[in-house]
Amino acid sequence: MSGDVLSQAEVESLLSAVEQSRPQAGPTRKPAPSVAPPKSREKVTPYDFKRPERVGKEQMRALQTLHEGFGRNYGAALSAMLRSIVEVKLTSVDQLTYSEFVFSLENPSCFNLLKAEPLEGHLILDINPSILYPIIDRLLGGGREPNTHTRRPLTEIELRLVHRITSLFLEELRKAWENVLPIQFEVVRVESNPQLVQIVPPNEVVVLISFELTLGEMRGMLNLCIPFNSIERIGGKLSANSWISPSRRTSTPETIDRLTRNIRGAPVEMVVQLADTTIATKDLIGLRVGDIITTEKDVHSPLAVTIEGVTKFRAKAGALKGRKAIRIEEAEIRKAAT
Repeated sequence: MSGDVLSQAEVESLLSAVEQSRPQAGPTRKPAPSVAPPKSREKVTPYDFKRPERVGKEQMRALQTLHEGFGRNYGAALSAMLRSIVEVKLTSVDQLTYSEFVFSLENPSCFNLLKAEPLEGHLILDINPSILYPIIDRLLGGGREPNTHTRRPLTEIELRLVHRITSLFLEELRKAWENVLPIQFEVVRVESNPQLVQIVPPNEVVVLISFELTLGEMRGMLNLCIPFNSIERIGGKLSANSWISPSRRTSTPETIDRLTRNIRGAPVEMVVQLADTTIATKDLIGLRVGDIITTEKDVHSPLAVTIEGVTKFRAKAGALKGRKAIRIEEAEIRKAAT
């Protein structure tokens, strides 16, 4: 081995030769930056296998539109039956399992099992007792004051009255569905315990259509439960939009005659105003039988006759066969506001 010592220049030249002998892919080799995966623009929603959504969104919107119109018509029909203002408002259209629907109801309740030909299976109509008992009170001639009701099943007499309410409900429901499918609804039986009625398996999907009924100061829920297997075959008809547009029916002589007969039998309030005046409170308190109250109204001036608070006629006071009477002199002509 030679004992020669390399100089500094020879060492640097040797290192440079070794460096150049190494394979290089390019002039500068940098680690490739990590590329982040592209973000998805679609919104990810969790899916619960215990509560599968089997009814499409378009069908749910169709059911909502259909039953919104039904709620208005049923409210008007129920108001005419009770002779009181009843508001029926659609609150929700949801899909859930049958067990969730049953366990959310009160017990006892008015649980009606419905048959709907030609749909398969059965439907459920549940009326909350908080609004059902006030309606029964109105049918029996009760007042409008809210009363507290005990939790008990319906009696035989009350069931007969409830039949009138459900029959009206089913008639209006038939009219609402006739543009989609002609359906004949019928009450099969009425139960007080919802858990005793099993129309589908507990985990089967149902469509729950909820209405809120308002009668004076009293409110309550009315629920219509439709199993998915009942409307599965008519899903295409619910998806169509042609039935949503309301059809205009031409008036026939029969409908005009029926409407005229119904209006003729409607009671209206007629009031004849003899005179008006003002007196002091001390004079009002001191009034006794036989006292005379003077007014500035001329005895020969006509009297105003109002129908339901609206002045319609001018009349004169008199007597007929020993009874007080008025004679219509002229009709009140109201000019339209411009």
